Amino acid sequence: MDEREWLAERFEEQRAHVRAVAYRMLGSGAEADDAVQEAWLRLSRSGANGLENLGAWLTTVVSRVCLDMLRSRKAKREESLGPHKREPVTKSASRPDPEQEALMADAVGLALLVVLDRLTPAERLAFVLHDMFAVSFDDIAPMVGRSPAAARQLASRARCRLRGTATRPVGDLSRQRELVTAFLTAVRAGDFEGLVAVLDPDVVIRIDAAAAVPGVPREIRGARNWAKGALSFSQAARFAQPVLIDGAVGLIWAPGGRLLRVLQFTFKRGKIAEVQIVADATRLHEFNLAVLDH
Repeated sequence: MDEREWLAERFEEQRAHVRAVAYRMLGSGAEADDAVQEAWLRLSRSGANGLENLGAWLTTVVSRVCLDMLRSRKAKREESLGPHKREPVTKSASRPDPEQEALMADAVGLALLVVLDRLTPAERLAFVLHDMFAVSFDDIAPMVGRSPAAARQLASRARCRLRGTATRPVGDLSRQRELVTAFLTAVRAGDFEGLVAVLDPDVVIRIDAAAAVPGVPREIRGARNWAKGALSFSQAARFAQPVLIDGAVGLIWAPGGRLLRVLQFTFKRGKIAEVQIVADATRLHEFNLAVLDH
């Protein structure tokens, strides 16, 4: 076995870990594959001479690659007035199909991926590496060009963003969560009566222009009037997950971790009394989203 074959075998032993780091950094299976491929190319060019810990070396390399990709993504997003789409940075030999992408997002957590996407690249790197992969701040610091103390602050800020801050009175979060979970369970199961049970009889649903379906009114009143239509989205509801939205419990619809809809609820007398369905890209970005504690 020559050195390149030996190196390829050692890399394959680390591939799952390296891809896990890249996916949590980027939130995209396609981009994660690109980052892993770049890490392999750099390893194959440099060789194994002097490498005492290949896993740590690869973690550092793929993290730096992901950081560059995140910064490029952020710059492109700021230049664009339209909704952000995660396009591959380079062409990859293989792409995960939508089902595989959904499974990966489910494993990490749709809400977590969506909120991570709102961090700065440096905050995301510090949080992902330290809190998810136990990389020390001493090792993270040179990746972001800061001191270990500053890297620690980056991770701390990321945690605060993930927890969110209330921007309006939110009431009983536990009861809100019960209602939203029951709502989502009923939609996924196609349970008409279960859905009606959590809605106020006079519930009002308001749908913005970006989320509107041709031929469907943008304002719907009455639990039974809306429930039948809502159940038609039972398959799509697998990509929905409860989150904190401006300090209250709501739902995001995020196939593969890509935020496309927000459902913001108003609660009265132990029921869902109003639903705002938002798909406008500007408004989606303005919501204060946070991950719910398990």
